[in-house]
Amino acid sequence: MINITNFEHTKLAIKSWQILENESWCILGRNGAGKQYLDQLLTGTLQPDSVSEFKIPHADKVGMVSFESQQDVYENEFKIDVSGNSNDNDSGTKAKDFLPEDKLNDVLISEFGLSHRLESGYRQLSTGEGRKLLILQAIFNGVELLVCDNPFDSLDEASCLALSNALERLSKTGINVLLMLNNRQDIPPWCNKIAFIERGQLDVVGKLDTDETKRQLDALLAPVSDDVSWPTNMQELCDYKHPHLVKLIKGKVQYKGVSVFEDLDVCITPLQHTLITGPNGSGKSTLMQLITGDCTQCYSNDIHVLGYKRGSGESIWELKKDMGIVSAELHRQYRVNGDLLTVVLSGFYDSIGLYQQPEQHKIEIARQWLNKIGLLAQQHSSFRTLSYGEQRLALIARALVKSPYLLILDEPTQGLDELNRHRVLNFLEHLSEQKHSTMLLVSHRKDEYLSIFKQHIKL
Repeated sequence: MINITNFEHTKLAIKSWQILENESWCILGRNGAGKQYLDQLLTGTLQPDSVSEFKIPHADKVGMVSFESQQDVYENEFKIDVSGNSNDNDSGTKAKDFLPEDKLNDVLISEFGLSHRLESGYRQLSTGEGRKLLILQAIFNGVELLVCDNPFDSLDEASCLALSNALERLSKTGINVLLMLNNRQDIPPWCNKIAFIERGQLDVVGKLDTDETKRQLDALLAPVSDDVSWPTNMQELCDYKHPHLVKLIKGKVQYKGVSVFEDLDVCITPLQHTLITGPNGSGKSTLMQLITGDCTQCYSNDIHVLGYKRGSGESIWELKKDMGIVSAELHRQYRVNGDLLTVVLSGFYDSIGLYQQPEQHKIEIARQWLNKIGLLAQQHSSFRTLSYGEQRLALIARALVKSPYLLILDEPTQGLDELNRHRVLNFLEHLSEQKHSTMLLVSHRKDEYLSIFKQHIKL
């Protein structure tokens, strides 16, 4: 299936790596370690500068499902969007149209929890649902090697189990399954071989269940001390003058007659940090968009945000100046060219891109946050060329630069390795001590249910 020896490229090096039939592999690596270059190698877009032996499947036989591939589909959906020329709200290509017609009754669709979503447009799917759809597409297209980059991110517990079971069955039918993961906790027990990538160097570790493998992984993923000072924009004491940050009474959102949620009451007071959980498709992201104003049905709901009743003549900019937002939707929309520093600075202006010259003190705060997330050395690197995890870290810094009253975090650690996940969770705990920002966190990971959350909304 795969046999590579002495592979050399400026971005990637592999001394020896062999994948045999019926083997399942996991490649573990930190953010920015070079997994994206391994993706490019396996899809035929990265060729060696020198190599002794090089055998990989033809690109047509490799299925690649990653955050980047989802972004490609999302951007293509925008290109073909006809809503600007129609009175109807175009929801994009239907989910069923991504799959072969003769497979629409396949049991895998039901097992992936997508049977009721086949008539939905791609852009109506949650991040997790979109990923499962692309995995099904690859499987039904008859791939020999299925590469899944962090497939369990943004999936609820039941979906993680269903996807893991499906991938395990696939691995026994002759399809080689290769998982690219950031977190050891996500490695399924059926994955029998593991390798580690760091700074573009791929090293085979061995079988997962040996003490030596566990020792090596502990050493490779050992926490690093964080002695970087907190940015100077960190404010103490919440001086917010309204009794509620968010108040929703009998909230209701529906699309084409299908209800996302209804009769939903939400009340969030200053410093009442709130955790929001629920299965994929239950409306968690929709609720966040109702609060931020990115869901237009906010105007047909009885909702107050940051002291304004939606639809009372307030501008979206009046609201967002006191918000910091991290979400998969924002990540998908951040498609403009620009360097990392520009992305972080845009948080001061709530813009996608930077369209005015920022003051020097704002530039300094942005650099302090880049330093805090470990990316200061890459401040002038193009945002689009960084790994998905590095991009997500930058968007977290973007949300924090103005020390907002309301910090909306819709699965913020999606795409982050375990070290950076714990770094971000440490940010949240530190922010709670400052008693300024109120946090709303959407998460599927139980290890992110921090004690700082005083309210738990289950959808």
